[in-house]
Amino acid sequence: MAEKVVILGGGVAGMSAAHELIERGYEVEIHERQLIPGGKARSIPVMKGEGDHGSKAKHIKALEQWAEMDGASYPPGVKRPWLPGEHGFRFFPNFYRHITDTMARTPYYGKGTCYDNLVSTTQVLVSQFDDPGIIVPERFPRTLKDVADALKTVAFTLSPRDQIAYEDVEHFIACMWRIATSCKERRFDEYERIGWWDFIGAEQRSEAYQKFLAIGLTRSLVAAKATTASTKTVGDIAVQLQLGIATPEPHGNRLLNGPTNLVWIQPWLDYLKSKGVVYKFNSKVTGIDCQEGRIVSATVEQDGEEKQVTGDWFISAMPIERIAPLITPAMTAIDPSLAKLPLLAEDVQWMNGIQFYLTKDVELTHGHVIFIDSPWALTAVSQKQFWSAINFENWAEGKTKGLLSIDISEWDKPGLNGKTARDCSREEIAQEVWEQLKRSVNVDGQTVLRDEDMHYWFLDPDIVQDPNDPKRQTNVEPLLVNRINSWRLRPEAATLIPNFMLASDYVRTYTDLATMEGANEAARRAVNAILQRGGSKAEPCQIWDLHEPDILKPLRAYDFARYQAGLPWDNRFAVAVEAALRMGQDSVGVERGGEGPLAVIGEPAAEYSKPGGITEDPAIADALRMICPPKELFDLMVAYEPTADLPIPGEEIAEDVAFDLGRDSGQSGVLSKALPLTDSPLSATGTNLAETGRNETKTRVIITQKG
Repeated sequence: MAEKVVILGGGVAGMSAAHELIERGYEVEIHERQLIPGGKARSIPVMKGEGDHGSKAKHIKALEQWAEMDGASYPPGVKRPWLPGEHGFRFFPNFYRHITDTMARTPYYGKGTCYDNLVSTTQVLVSQFDDPGIIVPERFPRTLKDVADALKTVAFTLSPRDQIAYEDVEHFIACMWRIATSCKERRFDEYERIGWWDFIGAEQRSEAYQKFLAIGLTRSLVAAKATTASTKTVGDIAVQLQLGIATPEPHGNRLLNGPTNLVWIQPWLDYLKSKGVVYKFNSKVTGIDCQEGRIVSATVEQDGEEKQVTGDWFISAMPIERIAPLITPAMTAIDPSLAKLPLLAEDVQWMNGIQFYLTKDVELTHGHVIFIDSPWALTAVSQKQFWSAINFENWAEGKTKGLLSIDISEWDKPGLNGKTARDCSREEIAQEVWEQLKRSVNVDGQTVLRDEDMHYWFLDPDIVQDPNDPKRQTNVEPLLVNRINSWRLRPEAATLIPNFMLASDYVRTYTDLATMEGANEAARRAVNAILQRGGSKAEPCQIWDLHEPDILKPLRAYDFARYQAGLPWDNRFAVAVEAALRMGQDSVGVERGGEGPLAVIGEPAAEYSKPGGITEDPAIADALRMICPPKELFDLMVAYEPTADLPIPGEEIAEDVAFDLGRDSGQSGVLSKALPLTDSPLSATGTNLAETGRNETKTRVIITQKG
């Protein structure tokens, strides 16, 4: 008889764990408190007839109506009496590997897999108040227009318009160089305890530097804030995002080609059910019973009644703010790390979505928009251009021609109306967001957003009236954010309770960010722990580390040896380059791009990269494709890109140099070339990575300090 695994929480983490378990012969039962699957990744039916702008009471009524008509079973292409809403738009950066692997194993209505429903973006628009924005490429240039966008980005970044001096840009690049050439051990030890804001010296630099480089980058990460996030978290992900632009990957950052549940979550659930997964909706977990060192049951509330759920194994896939109150003294007595979860639960902030349904489609850019001056830290996507398989005439009364999906990430700063988002009514929130959008894109004499084009809006129903202060809003589903030195609070997926695992975005993972990717990786780690502890012969779930630039591997090995010797990161190369550049700039009296040679590319680059410009003319585009590298060339380059499995020339030389430096400093000691090291202090199954066979087999220099 198959062993039973009870999964508490039916979001991405819970469904990911169920996917891996059901394919390995386990009996799986999921308990989800919502009426819709997907957790924070879910999309939401918006019943205009119910006056459903997202307020809790009306939305629950709309959900019940949706359930009565069996809305989840509506296949693509069928007319729906509702509009598509989202908790927040879904974003799949090109470094995601875990969640996309699961999607590639999820069938989509006999038409390939859910992975096939991902579409690539090509650019980010950094939009400003009262000034034209800047288009930043999101992939390696493949056309002349991509090249024009890239050149415009460079010209803009170094121009007087944003007042970022060469010196500031060079300093920022040097900071990124430091991260990319630092060993992982230093990142976990030192950079985890240093704030991103301090690491890049934002406080001492210009407002433009702070806005575009310090804040702009972290805003694209969503689950991190420049002033509170650790350098380890922001730096690691920033390297991944930059690699995605600098390398000719076949896919860049991606979005879904339709509403989340329609093109991903519901087909996923259908597949899991077809394999035998039992998924219970409206089932709220209220307690976990630990006796004699094991979890014996979970208490769930269904239809107003409580019942006990039993199984051989238990996985909590609930978010941090929901699992923390359920941890009991009996559980922390076995695993003291669980006692840290209430502290970690304080590291949450708000990031919720609002949708504007337009009678006219507006394509702000072919990707994300970062509203860099918006007080409420808005980001957005013009959805319709990516939802190619969706006929908007089949939604509600058919009036929707365009859809802006916006995330609100700052709820505690005054908006243009002088009020924080928390202190606004739902209607005031919608109106204020709309005004911030208009001020950001209705610039340079163009009116992109018009009041008459917006016929409906929908605000995430997780934003509810605060019961303790009816004049304010509260959030029933906040998002974990990575704060400085919070890694120590985060648990492993495998707890010390033998049959209890954790699978959620707060678990220690390579991803190290509250994302779908992190949740899926945590689920795989939880499943691997069950396989190992249960003595299963099934193949473990595959887990990928973040990719590091192979060309810099010798420098990371060099830094590792310095780290082992107690030496700081070697900044001499970066300082020398900065000094040389500064001398050159001083000699010609040039401090900003607009005063130097880059000025000549600004105007033509801006002209060629305009939406609807000459490079988008079909005839011109065809001609340009003939002189630009073909897609097949990029695919070939990717296929032959060096990997970590190939030896990198110079690694051992770098180690020896570092050893000599450490010896000369009087801090080095014993030299050994016999002990293989893992790349990270992380554990895939609660044991050292060396036991999983995933560590590097290549031996390295180990330097130990004398007494």
